[in-house]
Amino acid sequence: MGQGAFIAGLRGAVLLPEEAAFFADSQPWGFILFARNIEHPDQLRRLTDALRASVGRAAPVLIDQEGGRVQRMGPPHWRSWMPPLEQAARAGRRAPDSFRLRYRIIAHELRAVGIDTNCAPCADIATPRTHPVLRNRCMGSDPATVSANARAAAAGLLAGGVLPVLKHVPGHGRATRDSHVELPRVDAPRPELEPSDFAPFRALADLPLAMSAHVVFSALDPQAPATTSPLMGQLIRHDIGFDGLLLSDDISMQALSGSIAARTRAALAAGMDLVLHCNGDLDEMIALAEAAGEMSPQACRRADAALSWRKPPDKVDIAVLEGELRALLNERPDD
Repeated sequence: MGQGAFIAGLRGAVLLPEEAAFFADSQPWGFILFARNIEHPDQLRRLTDALRASVGRAAPVLIDQEGGRVQRMGPPHWRSWMPPLEQAARAGRRAPDSFRLRYRIIAHELRAVGIDTNCAPCADIATPRTHPVLRNRCMGSDPATVSANARAAAAGLLAGGVLPVLKHVPGHGRATRDSHVELPRVDAPRPELEPSDFAPFRALADLPLAMSAHVVFSALDPQAPATTSPLMGQLIRHDIGFDGLLLSDDISMQALSGSIAARTRAALAAGMDLVLHCNGDLDEMIALAEAAGEMSPQACRRADAALSWRKPPDKVDIAVLEGELRALLNERPDD
């Protein structure tokens, strides 16, 4: 049986029998975890082992561990991180070094509990009007800064044996609405978008995985958001030049309309390789799996290429890296 063209969440901190049976039958390409799935390191390691056992292979396990307001693993078992935009400002010209260190340490924590894919970095550009749900997750306010910081973050993750997922292609920074609850629209003309919003994604198009934006770019497609727009899919593949594995953002977010099945079909028709479903609702996932079907041959090629980037971590002294990062950020050991 081929692999399903979707990534699945689950309800709680243990894999339920009905979830395991569904995963065994539908064979999602991978899984994604949230705070509701996480209690402590031993529990989390058992859960990631159980997820992979349910599909009988070393399926990728994803998480959003950006740091700041989006980190699913936190104290007391894992480190807490300042928002990326704050770190970029504090580190100044040494910001790329600081992000490489930060995400190498994050990779160490993720690998220890069986997580091998991190939905980071955000290559969206912060503007004064960027919605607060996103703004402090950005890595800078201009294309060159964002590109350099995101590149360094991805390098830190890869050095630690964790795949990065670049987001939110082709750019979420101008959105003034929260796509979790409503559909954002960006009305800037394409000549304005090309050297700004789209530029970091073009600079980072060689990375193995990326996630789409639930944003309408009215100058290119006035109707559909990038996730479900064939026109935007063409822009991502041909103009931006991304040929890696392309995931939708969470298909259950309220920015999208229609049934889960309809959203799934639209995303795949627009050029997504995989549909991401996050809320753990089993009935929704059953409908999604039926609509998604198996991964296309092209998606399988891209998935194999992405997984080839998954390497054993390099050998480092994490305590030394922590000291280097504190020095860059002018922090005391107990901060």
